[in-house]
Amino acid sequence: MPGSETSNGVNFHYVYVIESQRHRTERYIGYTTDLRKRIADHKQGLNQPAKPFRPWKLIYYEAC
Repeated sequence: MPGSETSNGVNFHYVYVIESQRHRTERYIGYTTDLRKRIADHKQGLNQPAKPFRPWKLIYYEAC
């Protein structure tokens, strides 16, 4: 999973989709500049709206 900066110093922004492993109909769409940290935050339950549906699995992301 990518970080937020390339070797040439260009910052990326990510749009991502995660899916609840318990409630497969629950998906969360978000955006961030640090995808690794953001996914870790979701897995730890630091995102309150998504917390009840843990554990999450990253199913899609796109870098811009």
